[in-house]
Amino acid sequence: MFKTLATLIHGQNARAEDRVRDAFAIELIDQKIRESENSLRAAKGTLASLIQRQRSEEKQHAALKSRIADLTERAKEALDNDREDMAAEAARAIASMENEVTLRETTLDRLDQKVLRLRGSIESGHRRIIDLKQGAIQARAVRREQQIQCRMAASGVVSGSVEEAEELIARVLGKDDPFERSEILADINHELDGGTITDRMADAGFGAATRSTADDVLSRLKSSKK
Repeated sequence: MFKTLATLIHGQNARAEDRVRDAFAIELIDQKIRESENSLRAAKGTLASLIQRQRSEEKQHAALKSRIADLTERAKEALDNDREDMAAEAARAIASMENEVTLRETTLDRLDQKVLRLRGSIESGHRRIIDLKQGAIQARAVRREQQIQCRMAASGVVSGSVEEAEELIARVLGKDDPFERSEILADINHELDGGTITDRMADAGFGAATRSTADDVLSRLKSSKK
């Protein structure tokens, strides 16, 4: 029983955490981007320090090589002048510097590898942060759309209000035109009163004209031109 309750509580806490993460997703994304940028900034500082040390080691390595070359020439001159004692002293110094050169070359190799790896990691991290920022822009756009949809739903724009309004408009537009109905009724009454047959007989030339016709207008226009 206790194990079941613990499982239910754990599941409820997980769902609550998911709801919080969903509600503050944009803020969490921004925070992760800031953390990534801080890490990238620290990595750049470390890379700068490594490069600075690398350059210092290269300078010292070059200086040692130059001193070895100079002291070697001097030792040869000492031997040429039968000063083996000074040549031997120079040889000891040259041996010590050659050992130091070997150590510095090993250090330079390690520094080269570290610089190369860290530079690759920084470039990769930089690209990922750019992708994260683009993703954050898309996430904000989606969140704004979701908020607009929620506001529209809350205000009834996406609910039955639209359908009700459309139905009312259709009912108003679908009603009969009262003016047209009045004209039809007038025509019906005119026919019942015998007006239609009177007009037809007048048009046929029986009796006086009851209305103006196109022939009357055309005759009047011809007469006015004479």
